[in-house]
Amino acid sequence: MRVCHTALCGMLVGWLCAVSAAVAAEGQAGKSPVKVFILAGQSNMEGQAVADLDGKDYNQGKGTLTYVMKDPDKAPLYKHLKDAKGQWTVRDDVWVWYKPENGPVRSGALTLGFAVYGGKHHFGAELQFGHVLGDHLPNQVLLIKTAWGGKSLFKDFRPPSSGGQVGPYYTKMIEDVREAMADLPKRFPAYDGGGYELAGLVWWHGWNDFCGGKAAVAEYEQNLVNLIKDVRAELKSPNLPVAIGELTGPWGADCTDKAALAIRHAQAAAAARPEFKGTVRFVETHDFVRPAKESPNPGHGHHEFGNAETYFLVGNALGKAMVGLLPK
Repeated sequence: MRVCHTALCGMLVGWLCAVSAAVAAEGQAGKSPVKVFILAGQSNMEGQAVADLDGKDYNQGKGTLTYVMKDPDKAPLYKHLKDAKGQWTVRDDVWVWYKPENGPVRSGALTLGFAVYGGKHHFGAELQFGHVLGDHLPNQVLLIKTAWGGKSLFKDFRPPSSGGQVGPYYTKMIEDVREAMADLPKRFPAYDGGGYELAGLVWWHGWNDFCGGKAAVAEYEQNLVNLIKDVRAELKSPNLPVAIGELTGPWGADCTDKAALAIRHAQAAAAARPEFKGTVRFVETHDFVRPAKESPNPGHGHHEFGNAETYFLVGNALGKAMVGLLPK
């Protein structure tokens, strides 16, 4: 019988403990089942907010996340976005899955960079939405972004119940959701195999329909009602909570464009349908729009001027609305 030297045994035990601790640290941060939220829409939902770019091409950095966080009155609201070392926070209990239209799947823990651009200089509503849901739920959270620029509800996202040709991006949205959930073990190695549960849908959209002609505007309310019902049926979640983000654009609360106002009213009316009582909520966002001159992309009114504060506050409001819709 071989006797282990005391020092050697101590080293071995210490090594095994360290390995065990490392493995545990790499495990799923939140509980199972994984709570899955779909974030759908067009280019604003893709993620146009500028995090830290500056210079003449970005209005000297005005309205970026870095710029906003330097404001002592606003800094406390954003402090969770950076860690003790001053690096952008990476949140392991919230995962993101996003497949841009012309690129491979991007997946990982919640942080900057799940946007249509490369690198980690942009973000969308998913950033603060993910923090709100991550703070609320003990479960692991998965955000599936299904958003593509310049897509209408009238045609591109047209749901089956609206008649006519089903929109190719409605079909793609459903396909991406199914792919992402099937992808859990592949894309997220820390997944513990404890299953998942579809928990909510966020719809932030409207630009292409407001400027898409009278028919697109007139049909928006019913098309949105049909979209909600069809997604619920397709994914077998009859009471799926839905948060509808108000069309923002460059106008804020001062909007006078009749078509844009009609879309806003249609979104609110869809949420107010009696059959959606307690499961669908309209979220006002117009107060979050910031002036072009205080934003990194002054010419991009269709993208809220790329203003980081706008996107953060929209994500925050959508997150809080979703929390209010979740089962107690």
